[in-house]
Amino acid sequence: MGIYLNPDNTDFYNAVNHSQIYVDKTNLIGYTNKILFGEQKYICVSRPRRFGKSMAANMLTAYYSRGCDSRELFSNLKIVKADSFEKHLNKYNVIHLSIPQFMDEAENVQEMVQFIKDDVMEELLSSFPDVRMPSRKTLEKVFATIFNTTKIPFIFIIDEWDCIFREHKEDKAAQEAYLKFLRNLLKNQPYAALVYMTGILPIKKYGDHSALNMFDEYSMTNQMALAEFTGFTEQEVKALCEKYGMSFEETKRWYDGYDLKGLSVYNPRSVVMAMMSRDFDNYWTKTETYESLKKYIQINSFGLKEIVKRLIAGEHLPMNPDKFQNDMTTFNSADDVLTLLVHLGYLTFDFGTKTVWIPNSEVQREFINSIEDGGWEEVMKAIRISDELLTATLNCNEEKVAMIIEQVHRENTSILQYNNENSLSCVLSLAYYSAKKDYAMYRELPSGDGFADLVFVPRSNCRASAFIVELKWDRSAETAIDQIKQKKYAECLKDYSGEILLVGINYNKDDKRHTCKIEKITK
Repeated sequence: MGIYLNPDNTDFYNAVNHSQIYVDKTNLIGYTNKILFGEQKYICVSRPRRFGKSMAANMLTAYYSRGCDSRELFSNLKIVKADSFEKHLNKYNVIHLSIPQFMDEAENVQEMVQFIKDDVMEELLSSFPDVRMPSRKTLEKVFATIFNTTKIPFIFIIDEWDCIFREHKEDKAAQEAYLKFLRNLLKNQPYAALVYMTGILPIKKYGDHSALNMFDEYSMTNQMALAEFTGFTEQEVKALCEKYGMSFEETKRWYDGYDLKGLSVYNPRSVVMAMMSRDFDNYWTKTETYESLKKYIQINSFGLKEIVKRLIAGEHLPMNPDKFQNDMTTFNSADDVLTLLVHLGYLTFDFGTKTVWIPNSEVQREFINSIEDGGWEEVMKAIRISDELLTATLNCNEEKVAMIIEQVHRENTSILQYNNENSLSCVLSLAYYSAKKDYAMYRELPSGDGFADLVFVPRSNCRASAFIVELKWDRSAETAIDQIKQKKYAECLKDYSGEILLVGINYNKDDKRHTCKIEKITK
């Protein structure tokens, strides 16, 4: 039992037995057991910070390491029911490395790599004194010699493997040297039964290939089979809300939204903090200054400002993640910046539709913090006036609704083309920003005989009226109201009963004037 070689299970034991909230993710072990020794034995899992990467690394260490007996620790956890549980329990030589610890000790990346080699070599030599070692000792040769002698494979668990790409963004030579070290240590080595690496970024690419191209990558753009282990699932969050007496609806609004091939995933750090504090707040975003988001969305290239406006308004926008170079400095398009924000957790990506959006209220607030200091006055003005617009709508003040929408539209004309219905729809989403606190807002919602432009459904803690907004271009507000009625848009409010406001908005492209008509119905 050592620090890096065959650690004990203390870290995972403390997580299971001393955390106020522990959510069982041990079925991940069932997956890693299936891929031991095969071509898929190389796993690189990238997730945002505070999404449980180290917890998973400690869990795998506790299960596989020959330095401990973890049968009792896992006895009440899900994995114990798996057929493979006993077969692989504490049967392997485990090397567990936390790269930030080495980086903190070193002056540079080259020194960090040497520290890893020296410390691991020292433990291997002291732990296997009876193994005859080669005269010219490299780390790879020592691993191979121990394996050939003992016939016990090694499992490598490398936590936050990519931290040098975040801390040494510009040092390309050092990055390449580090990748070469990992490649030589791990690639095509018979002593490795499993390599499990965690990080925030996918593996860095150089030229046409990655130095670590043997890895299967499970990232925030495609978590594949590991989606349910990326964060908390909806079922797990519902159970926590019931246990702690918290509103599931509010928890969902604040912390849900990470779409992983159809699976809805919640931010685990924020859910845990909300349950423990019995309050909803920006817990995850407080673990890092908003400057980390601001520096990317303030890039004055690729039309990013208009894209960010549309994201804040609630739009889902197309994105191609395939050309991203997996670092924090190489940006050749808006897609590269957006892809980085997906990996950092500030956006979520739908693999099927290839679109991105802001996942939840917590992250939405971080975007607002990042644009509040200047350069985004027209957006902030629209957000600040949104309370007034909502009040005017609920009071059926048609003239004031038209006046506010006209003002917001005029001041945000560059979102798309000014004379464009999609532009007006985006402007309205921005203008009704504050309504998201008390309403679930839907755009192009299927209903009756068509698609309602904007639908606002009050949340369970809101007693205000529901309302449906229909947009028209060079027609009339009355025509918009007629369409809502004729196409039976109110039918989309299946679980709602009460007053519904029908809001018709028309824009005249010649004089650039807006008109509004509001009617009430009861369902």
